Amino acid sequence: MAGMNDTIADGLGRYKIGEKLRTLRLRKSMGLVELGKHTGLSPALLSKLERGKLFPTLPTLLRIAMVFGVGLEYFFTDERKRRLVGVVRREERVRFPERPAAQDVPYYFECLDYRATERKLSAYLADFQELPAEKLKTHQHAGVEFLFVMKGSLTLRIGGEEYPLEAEDAIYFDAAVPHSYQRRGAKPCTGVIVTVP
Repeated sequence: MAGMNDTIADGLGRYKIGEKLRTLRLRKSMGLVELGKHTGLSPALLSKLERGKLFPTLPTLLRIAMVFGVGLEYFFTDERKRRLVGVVRREERVRFPERPAAQDVPYYFECLDYRATERKLSAYLADFQELPAEKLKTHQHAGVEFLFVMKGSLTLRIGGEEYPLEAEDAIYFDAAVPHSYQRRGAKPCTGVIVTVP
């Protein structure tokens, strides 16, 4: 019988239910006591579940799932199929112009996160081009944007303001405000852009 119990423990252990519970709780910045109040389960029991010392019954797991707004399938999905980790190798990246078939391209970009399936953000490597001010077009989109200049000099226009940026400068702003990028000088200018909807 001990052998059967070990097999069951191994089979359940592969799903890493405790790790998934802890991840959900930390995403909500919730303590064990607070989760206990929401679920009617003791913090000590929840701690054992998270550490994999105890496997939850389905009703217990369902109580927890309802607090976090996920289905039971969240706990029984193979992590490798969910692709929570997405590695993009340098040689795999594809370069695109900012706008297809545009005459004057302000920057070319390469997607840095396309292999992740549950993306909460979008990250790009941008290669900024030298364009005269009159050829710059503003754009805007929902959410926020973060830009880290890796090398070169860049002017970022946000609304009516100009922000000169140098290598290793960073800027965070509301992307709903019209904005544009302009490389200053002939030297290459690259940066990482992260947008969050």
